[in-house]
Amino acid sequence: PPQIMNISSDITVNEGSSVTLLCLAIGRPEPTVTWRHLSVKEGQGFVSEDEYLEISDIKRDQSGEYECSALNDVAAPDVRKVKITVNYPPYISKAKNTGVSVGQKGILSCEASAVPMAEFQWFKEDTRLATGLGGMRIENKGRISTLTFFNVSEKDYGNYTCVATNKLGNTNASITLYGECRKPGCHGLSHRGELRGCRGR
Repeated sequence: PPQIMNISSDITVNEGSSVTLLCLAIGRPEPTVTWRHLSVKEGQGFVSEDEYLEISDIKRDQSGEYECSALNDVAAPDVRKVKITVNYPPYISKAKNTGVSVGQKGILSCEASAVPMAEFQWFKEDTRLATGLGGMRIENKGRISTLTFFNVSEKDYGNYTCVATNKLGNTNASITLYGECRKPGCHGLSHRGELRGCRGR
């Protein structure tokens, strides 16, 4: 029966690197070795019919498990797996302006994709914000960071910056907290210009 004698270990690389995986097998008759990327749709994952799998300029969507299969039609194939982790700098995938009335609860949310996972910071102008400062709370859960105002006042309106950072870099997004008037016949809109600017989203 075919037997895989030597296979590459799990590997972590930065996006853009070159990767070579090796899978050596023995058997009689000599087995055919194939590599398949398990993280793509069935039937689309065969990437190499060779002992070597070479990926140049690797992309984040090429991360995941790769399966080496040794087959010689005499017995069941021998199958082993290798995991490739691809590190990449953060990019912010979701950051939405939010309208809130004075006295209401307001939440600004910032979502970033990154490997390793991003760390978040919030700023208003040049001031770094922290939980408890001015009655606000910052919560980081996985890919999402939220900035919560429990009782919005006029001074809370304005532009905020969400910064996402990992060891490969950082990125930021500007998010606006603007005034919103919900009562019928109410015209006391705060930051009226910002509200107009946000309507078209």
